[in-house]
Amino acid sequence: MKILTLLVAFSSLIFSNAVRADPASDLFKIINRPKVPLNPEVEQLPHADDVLKYHFTYATQEGTRVPGLIYKLAGDQRRPVVIVAHGTEESKDMYVDLLSMLAKRGFIAVAIDGRYFGERISYGKTTFEYCDKIAAAYYGSGEHPLYYDTVWDDLRLLDYLENRPDVDASRIGMTGVSKGGIETYMTTAIDPRIKVAAPLIAMQGFKWELDNNLWMRRVNSFQKAFDKVVKQEGINNPTSAFVAKFYDRVVPGIYGEFDGPALIKLIAPRPLFISNGGRDGLTPKPSVELCIAIAKETYAKDHASDRFEYQFEDTDKHLVSPKTFSKVVDWFARWLKP
Repeated sequence: MKILTLLVAFSSLIFSNAVRADPASDLFKIINRPKVPLNPEVEQLPHADDVLKYHFTYATQEGTRVPGLIYKLAGDQRRPVVIVAHGTEESKDMYVDLLSMLAKRGFIAVAIDGRYFGERISYGKTTFEYCDKIAAAYYGSGEHPLYYDTVWDDLRLLDYLENRPDVDASRIGMTGVSKGGIETYMTTAIDPRIKVAAPLIAMQGFKWELDNNLWMRRVNSFQKAFDKVVKQEGINNPTSAFVAKFYDRVVPGIYGEFDGPALIKLIAPRPLFISNGGRDGLTPKPSVELCIAIAKETYAKDHASDRFEYQFEDTDKHLVSPKTFSKVVDWFARWLKP
């Protein structure tokens, strides 16, 4: 009888912890910053076709303004929106062709510069400042330039968009490449205002990569930051254990409750399309397949299997093909119906 009582108590404890667990809320607590008025500023840019182009900025926290682009067709009617998030060593301006493609299909297409990229570079080559800030985060700067701070900017972007008179705030989608794809599934997991998502060459299991000692390619995307910390810590041969410590300080929870397999559950049953390279070392296929298996199970339970699609491109390169970008546009057209 005593054993049964203990088992019941233990089961109740597990259940109560499961009920209290809220990864989206926990991630938001880490990302959250004191809000300031958005104070948007918009300027129309020259254009040579039917697509109207605008440069805009908005405030996300004290001392921080985010630059972005808006592409749209003429007219004041409310339209669905697709947000495009760029990868490492990129900027919003590298996705103007995709923005134009989306605008011509009837969407308002929006892209911003992530933290320390594009117009937000203060000095040197792109990854210099970005990696300096990541290394500083390891030593307690209070910033989270690797993914999390840009996700905060994305959340504030949603605040801005839903207040525009030409935006249908019930039809907002988001896609992103690599770093931007990770920010896409994080933003979507946190905020139900994103109705459709398409993270590209991004979905993965960080814990799986640590457990299988395949973390090197992902770390390569912020190698200068990692090398700086390794040198200062006097480490000759960093192991998975040290990478975990690095993550704990720089992006806490990334291989735990905020890992891909955990967050993908929070996206369902909203439409989700993911694409990865079949031999891309930055997102090892077994790591991606773990996410896919969980997504399939979750969407099936929600009777929404038709809302989840995935593909592996036959490549070892960390790139998105034009064919896949076309599929992404079709995916948003299917579910957001411009």
